[in-house]
Amino acid sequence: MIEIVDSHAHLDDGRFQSDLDAVMARATEAGIAHVLIPATDTTSWPHIHDLCSNYPQTHPAYGLHPMFLGEDAPAHVDALSSWLDDHHAVAVGEIGLDFHVEGIDHDLQRRIFARQLDIARARGLPVIVHARGALEEVILTLRRVAGLRGVVHSFSGSEQQAQHLWDIGFCLGIGGPVTYERAQRLRRIVSHMPLEFLLLESDAPDQPDAAHRGQRNEPARVADVLRCIAALRDESEAEIAAATTANAHRLFGLAQRNA
Repeated sequence: MIEIVDSHAHLDDGRFQSDLDAVMARATEAGIAHVLIPATDTTSWPHIHDLCSNYPQTHPAYGLHPMFLGEDAPAHVDALSSWLDDHHAVAVGEIGLDFHVEGIDHDLQRRIFARQLDIARARGLPVIVHARGALEEVILTLRRVAGLRGVVHSFSGSEQQAQHLWDIGFCLGIGGPVTYERAQRLRRIVSHMPLEFLLLESDAPDQPDAAHRGQRNEPARVADVLRCIAALRDESEAEIAAATTANAHRLFGLAQRNA
C-alpha cells in the first residue's frame, strides 16, 4: 500500500469530537500513515498531547497561531518554551503572519512570530508557517533567521515566492485548493516544482478538495490531493507518495519517532 503523510490536520478541532476513531480508520484505509497536528493556542496543547498519545500515527506540533493572539501572547510564548521542555514535538507550529483578517495587531504578530522562530532554531525544530496576506513578509523574516527549516502550509503565492522558499530550504504544503481547476497559478507551480520541497496536507477540517466542496475535510482525502498532483505532473501516485513521505520523514523526524 502507498504510504502518505498528512502534514497538517487540526484533528483537535471540535468537529471531530464525535467520530475521531472513524476518521482515523478512514485515514488508515486510504494509506495515511502519519498525521501532523499543529496547535493554534495554549488551550489546544494539552488536547493535542492527549490525542497523539492515543493515536500513534499522529504527531504534535506546538505554537501560537497569528489569528489567536491576545494581550497575554508574550507570556504564552514563555509558556511555549516551558511546554517544549517537557513535551515531545516534531515542529513548532502553527505560527506565522495573517494580514488578511482585519482587526488583528500586525506588530504583535511580528513580535510573536519572531520569538517562536527563535525558539524553534534554538531547539533544532522545524516550523509550520501560516502566511495569509503576508507571504512576502514571511519570506523576508525567514531569510533573516539563519538555520531554520520548515514548511509554509497552504501555499498560495507566486512562482517567484515559491522559488525564494526553496532557496532557503523550505517546503510548500499543498492540499485541497490544488484540486480546483480555477487555481491555475498553483497548479502550474505544483506541476513542475522540485519534488524534494513538496508536502501533502489536508488542513482538516478546512479546505476540502473540489469533490467534497462545502464538506468537513479529513486526512483520508489527502489521497485525492495526491491523485490530482500525480495527474498534473504526469507521474505515478506511487512516485509522488514516496517523495512527499520521504520529505516529511526528513523534515519532521517521523521515522525516528516510530522506530
